Amino acid sequence: GDSGDTYLAETLIVCTGAQARWLGLESETRLRGFGVSACATCDGFFFRGKTVAVVGGGNTAAEEALYLTNHASKVYLIHRRDTLRASRIMAERTLANPKIEMVWDSVVTEVTDVAADKVTGVKLKNLKTGAESHLPCTGVFVAIGHVPNTSLFKGTLDLHESGYFKTDGTVLTKIPGVFVAGDCVDSVYRQAITAAGLGCSAAIEAERHLAGLN
Repeated sequence: GDSGDTYLAETLIVCTGAQARWLGLESETRLRGFGVSACATCDGFFFRGKTVAVVGGGNTAAEEALYLTNHASKVYLIHRRDTLRASRIMAERTLANPKIEMVWDSVVTEVTDVAADKVTGVKLKNLKTGAESHLPCTGVFVAIGHVPNTSLFKGTLDLHESGYFKTDGTVLTKIPGVFVAGDCVDSVYRQAITAAGLGCSAAIEAERHLAGLN
């Protein structure tokens, strides 16, 4: 801890999770939980028949936008470039969906309306023309990636460039008795059920490790 205490253990399971990347806007922070979300599978149901906006251009943004078409009547996908970074098949599915409308070369500068305690739209700036506009919607989903909480272990455990723990497909690390589980390892699914599954695997491996010591 911060007090500098040292804890001794025969095994350690690291499950420090990951945090969604946010745009960094004050209005976005104020309206988080009031129409601003980073998880379509968690919150999409609340926007049945509504108009929503997704911010991003990678596979996560494409998946979120496609998932939201099951609930929302219209989905705007706002991307700062003029092509999607998502895989070819994901990009093609996204662009072909009649419920999804692309907003290219644009960034969100503000989420409205903080005064009303609810999302009424987003203020946009076109990066090519500098033009500013307001896009009405009732929900904003930020899908610009996640940051794993692993900086504490830099230099101790192997990390990918993205910051996620590097493993051989299991929960094992290069240090015997140290195991990793959950969203700090899983950059693909990031679901509670997959995190719980990895946690279970790590607990079994920890038990096996302890049995081998005794």
